[in-house]
Amino acid sequence: MQGCATAATIDNARRLAAVDDIAAALGVRPGQTVADTLALWPHLEVHDADTEADAAALKAVAAWCLRFSPAVALDAPDGVFLDIDGCAHFWGGEAGMARAVRDRLARQDIPARIAIADTFAAAWALARYGDGDITVSQGDAATRLAPLPAAALRIEPLTAHRLARLGVRTIAQMRALPRPAVQKRFGASVLLQLDRALGAAEEVLDFLHPPPPWTARRVFAEPVSRPEAFQQLVRDLAEALCAKLDRAGLAARRFALVLHRVDGENAGRGVGAALPMRDPKRLAALFAPKLETVDPGFGVEAAVLVAHDVAPLQHAQADLVAAAADVRNADLAPLVDRLRNRLGADNVWRAAPFSSHVPERAVTRTPPLAAPTGQGWPPDRPRPVRLFRKPLPIEAVAPVPDDPPLLFRWRGRTHRIRRAEGPERIGAEWWRAAWADNDIDRVRDYYRVEDEAGARYWLFRTGLYGHDRPTKWFLHGVFA
Repeated sequence: MQGCATAATIDNARRLAAVDDIAAALGVRPGQTVADTLALWPHLEVHDADTEADAAALKAVAAWCLRFSPAVALDAPDGVFLDIDGCAHFWGGEAGMARAVRDRLARQDIPARIAIADTFAAAWALARYGDGDITVSQGDAATRLAPLPAAALRIEPLTAHRLARLGVRTIAQMRALPRPAVQKRFGASVLLQLDRALGAAEEVLDFLHPPPPWTARRVFAEPVSRPEAFQQLVRDLAEALCAKLDRAGLAARRFALVLHRVDGENAGRGVGAALPMRDPKRLAALFAPKLETVDPGFGVEAAVLVAHDVAPLQHAQADLVAAAADVRNADLAPLVDRLRNRLGADNVWRAAPFSSHVPERAVTRTPPLAAPTGQGWPPDRPRPVRLFRKPLPIEAVAPVPDDPPLLFRWRGRTHRIRRAEGPERIGAEWWRAAWADNDIDRVRDYYRVEDEAGARYWLFRTGLYGHDRPTKWFLHGVFA
């Protein structure tokens, strides 16, 4: 027989990182030096470990595990932690969930040893040193951990070797030692790892995604792929999630649906709301057109609906009399939500005042139903009802230095001025270098003018007569 193994530099030595089943049957174990291993098994194939590819593969497995729990953390180089609190019942209990994870990984040719325990450290120890490929420990962590070697506590290999030389080979024997003596001789980290395994100390993990507190989850006995099944699925998830939000007096602006396919891929869709909402029918209606583009693959085995941007929303009774008397009180949120989710959130907006005295910068885009945040045009400075996005260059004839124009030419037509008001000088925003360097934004003298036909325009002149910059005229807007 000829086995295969990968090697990497570990602890300043070339050691085996992983071995296949044939090599394991020969007695080869990860952590052995390559030189010692080849001395005993010269026909063993040893390849360089691709640590980057291994890390990417482990992260992909962790992302795949999100179908079982929203709280998944990496345990490099070869493990994944899942916090399954409140999730196991979807799979028929903890043992059923463990079998589901093992069987689905086996379909992708990924062997796994799985352990479920009250603490992450205990699960780590039972998965690597326990009996069988599935271990479920319910409240008896101390008993199940007692016969395991001290190395199962994730302590340094040198520390485990020193303990073994002293005759301390199991966790039970370590627990029997006086804690002050253990700390003095081996350090506080050994006791910390023991306490973590037994639940006496907490362990902080870095989860791939912070577990969302507002979720609804469904797991199917058989994969589903029919469009009508997805529609009913979203309705059920929306009912469950909105009920949770309602009980807490909350609502959300964004919702994300994740469909976990049996081939390991995920299909995600999201919708947003203009105002915080928790109406399940309205939420399901927003997702309906999104589901038409979902590719179920060979079927979907689990689905999760998550609420984001959660905010308080108390029950309120609508004032029917006021709503009938004033159409401005009508609820525009459903219409805005449909438009935003069909056209894109960036394509549905409302103009709002912005703090700037440069006219084309004095307006900004805001969400359609956002509350006003600024002041409008100054009441003592009339502004045109239509302001061009960019000032349009025109030809004008005017006395100097500060008189309004006598006539101007725009779009091939000459307009003779009958009345004019001004000038109103607007200077550049000197703190914005990109604007101050532009000729059009240094100094402007605005005039409100009316031509012989009664049309009213907003013109301005840039530059100063007699200076190095030439004088130019622009049309910036039209009045009603």
